[in-house]
Amino acid sequence: MNPEQLSTLQVSEAMVELQAKIGYSFDRIDLLVEVLTHSSSLNEKRGSRSHNERLEFLGDAVLDLMISEYLMSRFREADEGSLSQMKARLVSKDILSKLSKHLALGTYLILGRGEELNDGRQKPSLLADTLEALIAAVYLDGGLSPARRLVLNIYREEFSPLSSNGHEVDDKSQLQELCQRRYGLLPIYQLRHTSGPDHHRTFEVEVHLKDERYGTGAGRTKKKAEQQAAKQALARLQESKV
Repeated sequence: MNPEQLSTLQVSEAMVELQAKIGYSFDRIDLLVEVLTHSSSLNEKRGSRSHNERLEFLGDAVLDLMISEYLMSRFREADEGSLSQMKARLVSKDILSKLSKHLALGTYLILGRGEELNDGRQKPSLLADTLEALIAAVYLDGGLSPARRLVLNIYREEFSPLSSNGHEVDDKSQLQELCQRRYGLLPIYQLRHTSGPDHHRTFEVEVHLKDERYGTGAGRTKKKAEQQAAKQALARLQESKV
């Protein structure tokens, strides 16, 4: 929605929907409006409305605290280097943009015409900044506890692949854990084809779940082919969520 389209009714409907999505109701709804107001919109509508850049600044710090706190609590034996490496990935713009897309934050943004025409709703940096602003707004409105709950909730799938040594679990292990948790079953890998000379073989593997093929992979070793198949199956399962 652009500034001219932003009626009181539209704001109300959008606010209700987004609050339900994140599981938090604002006492100060103006904070949520500020979260969704991009600076480009202020040039096209008179008034003193704030935009989300100051909230983004605070949200960056709040998110750092929440992620650091979580990692310290979960990985009690990890050294500072491992913790810093994990945190850097989790607070990266790539991850923030991905999480913002999961919440469809781009659909709620109040943009100026120029930003709208430049596909601003899909810009990774803009989406990442909006999520940081949202975290800050929840913190200002409700304090640390609701902000912590929000972060832990939206990061749940990003946290789960992390292992106790601070590294990501490989795709096969992730797939096995997901299948056991969701279906009580183990994935089955089948070698379908090999090609090439002995010194340069290529293996093709399928992974099946409940008698259905969920992924295929190819590699110079069976292990690499299985990892590729598992990665494909994971993407399908995480997309379907059933």
